[in-house]
Amino acid sequence: MKNILGVIAFLFLSLFPAQQKRQVRVATVGFLNVENLWDTIRSADYIDGTKDISNPAFHRSVPLDSVKYLEVTDPDYAGPWNDQSLKGKKVVRIQGGSEEFTPKSSKNYTYDIYKQKLVNEAKVISEMGRAYTNTAPVVVGLIEVENRQVIEDLVKEPVLAKYDYGIVHFNSYDYRGIDIGFIYQKRRFTPSKSWKKEIKVYGEEGRRDYTRDIVVMMGFLDNEKVAFFLNHWPSRRGGEAVSLPKRNAAAVVLKQQMDSVRALDPATKLIAMGDFNDDPISSSLKNYLKAVGDPKDLSESTPYLNLMYPLYKKGVASLAYRDAPNLFDQIIVSANLYSPNKEVRKDYTVFKAEIYAPAYLITKEGSFKGYPFRSWAGDTFTGGYSDHFPAFVVLQKDPTP
Repeated sequence: MKNILGVIAFLFLSLFPAQQKRQVRVATVGFLNVENLWDTIRSADYIDGTKDISNPAFHRSVPLDSVKYLEVTDPDYAGPWNDQSLKGKKVVRIQGGSEEFTPKSSKNYTYDIYKQKLVNEAKVISEMGRAYTNTAPVVVGLIEVENRQVIEDLVKEPVLAKYDYGIVHFNSYDYRGIDIGFIYQKRRFTPSKSWKKEIKVYGEEGRRDYTRDIVVMMGFLDNEKVAFFLNHWPSRRGGEAVSLPKRNAAAVVLKQQMDSVRALDPATKLIAMGDFNDDPISSSLKNYLKAVGDPKDLSESTPYLNLMYPLYKKGVASLAYRDAPNLFDQIIVSANLYSPNKEVRKDYTVFKAEIYAPAYLITKEGSFKGYPFRSWAGDTFTGGYSDHFPAFVVLQKDPTP
């Protein structure tokens, strides 16, 4: 009898650590560039500056056919395009890129193609981090979306609908008309505040270049205070060196936003992510944002850790720009999300960061073999997913006693 009880006790004790391990709380946070997720309707932005400027409803996308029914106070308004300058005005701005994505365009962008894009991007989102969490991400940043409606269509896809995603989105004054935004599982993340922050950059002859805003979303992730900062920095159009000052300017804005949130409440955990159009070693990220690659370099003056730096050093890439591999898609966290002591995890800390590149996201043959399986080859829809691999971070903490 004693021997039997001893065996039972041994089995119970040996199973207990595994049981405890299964109880660890995990959450995936990630983002992906959805490579021009446009609907099929040519659109314009309608800005009603007579409304509360803090209300995102004052700036909305409308079908071009509807413009003639709208009240416009300044029909020939040509800028500047920012919330402050547009107070008291009602104006229309044609979306520069929307004509390219219609059934009548050279792309022959039909509803069937749009629907396939939704299916493809929903599949990727649903599988990011699943190998570690056995579920879909809690928070996802979306880059290159046309408007809120395409995000609403996306979260209604069957593989995502069951997770009941909420949306945070703001229209931007980007010259093409593309935006960025968040989706989040309502049962695990509760937003408390969100805003957009414009990036002022200038091109030739000192003219303003209109790019995507930084979108900030604050709230509670499983009751922990977290702030997310989503970025789609100015591209390398015109060359890396010529365009670098624009990304340096974006880095300054991001750092100001992160620093201000951190100053108000140092306990808030910060996660900045997105397509930075620069590598982890670029001056924008190293010298202006001051994101370090080694946890040993974290300090009061350098409190942000670039989780993609070790991957970059290993040769991992998230895209190929002009046939050169780059790691533009990055996740940067505040020091309080990093803990060298893996045994102490009462709050969320980083478990693992990855560039997500399963076989179906990789081009199998041809001159772009090994590159992301992009949606478009010129004006031909390939059935692919994106010209970027997505990125994610898995957070973990021990269960509350």
